[in-house]
Amino acid sequence: MQALPFEHSVVAILKRDQRFDAQAYLFLKEALDFTLKRHESAGNQRHVSGGELCAGFRDLALEQFGPMASTLMEEWGVRGCEDIGAIVFLLIEEQIFGKQDSDTPEDFTGHFDLRTELGTPFLPAARNPPPSKQCKARGPA
Repeated sequence: MQALPFEHSVVAILKRDQRFDAQAYLFLKEALDFTLKRHESAGNQRHVSGGELCAGFRDLALEQFGPMASTLMEEWGVRGCEDIGAIVFLLIEEQIFGKQDSDTPEDFTGHFDLRTELGTPFLPAARNPPPSKQCKARGPA
């Protein structure tokens, strides 16, 4: 069985840039499809912004991987929205993804902290602080 063009492109990228695991590229492709479906209107697909793709990436990771999302992204080398943009632009260099003239890697900066967004939904709810350990000694009544 032959590998698909996308997989060939990922292999080519990994030969020159090992920052991200191959799974990160495959997941990003899924996240793009997820985001496009989320933003299509009346059956018309449109270009998604860097911020929209980052949000779709986060949401799909939470949906698919739950509490393990943060750990998986860390293992795959995806630590922030900037990394999502780096993967996108590596795929653009391979002519797998297209871009508009106005698209830049900076479109993926400053949206949110990916680690926080992937971890926060699974933190225990804030609890009331424990009672003070200071006790007043009672004398005989």
